[in-house]
Amino acid sequence: MKPNPAREIFLNALLTTDLGSMPLLGRGKVRDLYAVDGALLLVATDRISAFDHVLGTGIPGKGKILTQISLFWFELLGGVAANHLITADVNAYPSSLRPYVDQLEGRSMLVKRAQMFPVECVARGYLAGSGWKEYRATGTVCGMRLPAELQDGSRLPEAIFTPATKSQDGAHDENISFAETEARVGVENASELRRLTLALYQRAESYSQARGLILADTKFEFGRTAEGIILADEVLTPDSSRFWEAERWTPGGPQPSFDKQYVRDYLESIHWNKQAPAPGLPDSVVERTKAKYLEAFRRLTGRTIEA
Repeated sequence: MKPNPAREIFLNALLTTDLGSMPLLGRGKVRDLYAVDGALLLVATDRISAFDHVLGTGIPGKGKILTQISLFWFELLGGVAANHLITADVNAYPSSLRPYVDQLEGRSMLVKRAQMFPVECVARGYLAGSGWKEYRATGTVCGMRLPAELQDGSRLPEAIFTPATKSQDGAHDENISFAETEARVGVENASELRRLTLALYQRAESYSQARGLILADTKFEFGRTAEGIILADEVLTPDSSRFWEAERWTPGGPQPSFDKQYVRDYLESIHWNKQAPAPGLPDSVVERTKAKYLEAFRRLTGRTIEA
């Protein structure tokens, strides 16, 4: 039988890590989290989620692409906010991890432990997604009144902080007001999280514009260590951010993007009821989605990557 390159690529997706007796703290929609010698090990798998469900098919190399994008932004934004990264060099990892280098190379980060804040810190410079849905219904986003007659994809007069709940069980995050954020994390912490979120967004949005991309919105996660508040988890990847093609931006509907919208569109086309079990993806959708992630990496960093 003639080999099928697409099928071989599909089979190379890393969906679940196995680090032997290393303490596994949890598996998220994409990342597996381990405890390692007083630190944490974040491993980005090739799992992909949509509509709050992990799909039955992965995107080969996605975890490596996302990790390398995060590392790029951690370095670029280091002057705006401290972050949790210790090292992403597997040769500098504790010796106990050496047997698992094939699972960790390029897709993992050794990071500091932090007490995480129980909110998603979202910055929006454009109206899209849940923000657009809320605005269309109420004229507000997270309790903030916005100008009348905005469209799906409209640029906002200024970037806004629109926090959301942080789901612990895979359920959908819900937008909350700033007052609710203060109640959850305290007045001073809420103010600092808003300041950091908007400062990071403004720096990243300016950089993205110079690369011909619009950063419509993004979400950050923060934690506290003895040294203060730090940026954690992933940052400014196509999984947590909307990147649009600047030259093709036209308010009034969905914009051409570099995220997993291609996957969402496919799932809508097959009329999936968005209930478990989630379906798999055909090879054509897997290949197209991977190409989107690779293009996002190239456009943002100016480099290519083998993934």
